[in-house]
Amino acid sequence: MMLARRVASAAIAIVALMVALPAAAQQVRIGDLAGTDADIPVRIVGYGLVTGLDGTGDRAIGGFGARHTVQSIANLLRNFDVEVPPEVLRTRNVAAVLVTAESSPYLRPGGRFDVNISSLGDAVSLRGGVLWMTPLIYQAGGEAIATAQGPLMISEGRTGRNAYTVETSARIPSGGLLLGDLPRASYASSSRLVLREPNLQTAIRIAAAINGQVGEGTARVEDPGSVQLTLPADAAPGGPAELLATISELQVEPDQRAQLIVDSRDGTVIAGGNLVVGRAVVSHGGLTLTVGASAGGEPSPGEVRVAPGATVQDVAASLHAVGVPPQTIAAVFDALRAVGALAAEVNVR
Repeated sequence: MMLARRVASAAIAIVALMVALPAAAQQVRIGDLAGTDADIPVRIVGYGLVTGLDGTGDRAIGGFGARHTVQSIANLLRNFDVEVPPEVLRTRNVAAVLVTAESSPYLRPGGRFDVNISSLGDAVSLRGGVLWMTPLIYQAGGEAIATAQGPLMISEGRTGRNAYTVETSARIPSGGLLLGDLPRASYASSSRLVLREPNLQTAIRIAAAINGQVGEGTARVEDPGSVQLTLPADAAPGGPAELLATISELQVEPDQRAQLIVDSRDGTVIAGGNLVVGRAVVSHGGLTLTVGASAGGEPSPGEVRVAPGATVQDVAASLHAVGVPPQTIAAVFDALRAVGALAAEVNVR
């Protein structure tokens, strides 16, 4: 039974590694790699109340418990000419929440966007609640430029034996409504492309592709995260905006960063780039891994040998095949990086 489990685990791991094998270089749209300096999203925030909870809201009893919730309810009722002293309020069906959202700078009044809700008090759950109309601002003390309201949706979280669900945060799809203009820069006057993942080689390739299509001197690399643009006004019939749209459709081959991600919970190994492991010996607990071992003799119990020139995938497959625990796999790759046998960024989750 134990052997069958190890074989099945190894088979699953090898399939996962096959998916992670370095693929042939592919061309990617510049628009998927970078945006203009006018594309910066606008973050907005507000304070509001979630109502309609089934006794799971803030413990607000007059002057005790969540006083901010009690005062907020009193203020809300006062707007409808209903005067109720805060000290007599007692409710568990209301919760004070923080409302956050991120909007495109190009969204116009009347446009909708998603909002996120999180509890500020001691509410147990926001399930079944409805957000009361909440004004949203983008800077402290500023006027409201949007509102948010609607029924809350709560993620079910993980499923399984150790399932849990966080019910003190939620979201409202399309729950935000823009009322006024957002602060924005002119798209047509954008002077640079900003890479979403800064990389010098990718920036150089983007500049070369633009210069090859539009003309020399149009693009110049400023740093790994920015490409300066000098757009001729007569380069496209529709002006700079149409030219930027054309540039975003150009394709380049992005530089693939040498990175290794190891999940210490299930042993999944994802490698970016064709990573070759140098000669090294790593001993961890009852395991000894030898990379670059010469053939000859049978390996002793607990010993794993990998041939010279082995890739990360070869090492991971060998470790999975003998049932090495996920935490040990993560420790082994981190040790290989520490001794210089693996020239890559190792990210252990």
